Amino acid sequence: MTTFDPPILLTVIIPTYNEEETLPVLLNDLRKQEHVSLETIIADGGSVDRTQAVAEAFGAIFIKTSRGRGSQMNAATERAQGSCLLFLHADTAITDPDLLSNALQAFAAEFHCNENVAGHFQLSFKRTTKQNNMAYRYAEEKTAFNRMNTTNGDQGLLLTTAFFKKIGGFDERLPFLEDQRIAEKIRCQGMLMTLPGTITTSARRFEKEGFHRRYILMSMIMGLHSIGVETFFTRAPGLYQVQQETARLLLSPFFGLIWKIMAEEWGVCKTISTFYKLGRYIRQNSWQMFYFLDVWIRPLLGRGRYPFLNFHDRIFAPCTTFPVFNAITGILCFIWFMGILSPFFWVTDNVGKKMRT
Repeated sequence: MTTFDPPILLTVIIPTYNEEETLPVLLNDLRKQEHVSLETIIADGGSVDRTQAVAEAFGAIFIKTSRGRGSQMNAATERAQGSCLLFLHADTAITDPDLLSNALQAFAAEFHCNENVAGHFQLSFKRTTKQNNMAYRYAEEKTAFNRMNTTNGDQGLLLTTAFFKKIGGFDERLPFLEDQRIAEKIRCQGMLMTLPGTITTSARRFEKEGFHRRYILMSMIMGLHSIGVETFFTRAPGLYQVQQETARLLLSPFFGLIWKIMAEEWGVCKTISTFYKLGRYIRQNSWQMFYFLDVWIRPLLGRGRYPFLNFHDRIFAPCTTFPVFNAITGILCFIWFMGILSPFFWVTDNVGKKMRT
């Protein structure tokens, strides 16, 4: 049984791939953490830069693994000596020297009531531009929630080694989505809590790919993943590139792939069934539209107030549980994604290609 009597050893696991520029910031922040005993393991997926030299200069354990965040982090847990594990991405920054000690105290208090608990931090983005302020505020505030599909690897993941082994570790079937999948396993077998404090992550992917383009693709990924459309992930071209390889995100290939899957694999009946399931998924996540309204009027509301979200939870959601709403939402989903966004991005992506050439 895990105990939290001092000194508890916390193993921090960081998956890397060519992170010589970002890794020193995180390792230096970890070095400044107070009132906590740390073991740091860098699980590297084949870096060809100075990632290993940086890790070893800070005294971290460096292990080489097959590429893929899930497999990298699973491999690192085999070397971990700590009774608790904290998974962090390499572009994370921690400004509060007491963040981890405070997190462990809050985690320990919950652990005594429920041993099957895991924690994550609220997130803020480190940006190089002031564009899309409301969109970033929407994404940041949502990380404090513990609703389905709101927990990802950028927020960190703290849990006991015993609970990690109990749920079977990270899913290694895909080189991404390991964070969403383990979060849902945790929800099924235990609970997720929001830890005190905030960590910072780089907004480099959003800034390189385009915030709204990345968010649209993320919505497609989560929707299709949640209803079990695995063929999209096995056939999608470059669905999730590593940070250093990203550029402006072209969405037309992904919409084109969905059209191709509909024609070659689904046919009319399965297409209708798929969009009905997507309609159900969207209806179950309709709270995000109401939450968006709260964020939109945040300057008037002040922090921490969610009247539209409360309206959704108390009135709207209970009144829209009937199958007909799944069908209506599925039709609207088809119209929006395949009838509007698909031709829009086909035009804009091709115009952009011609302009660059």
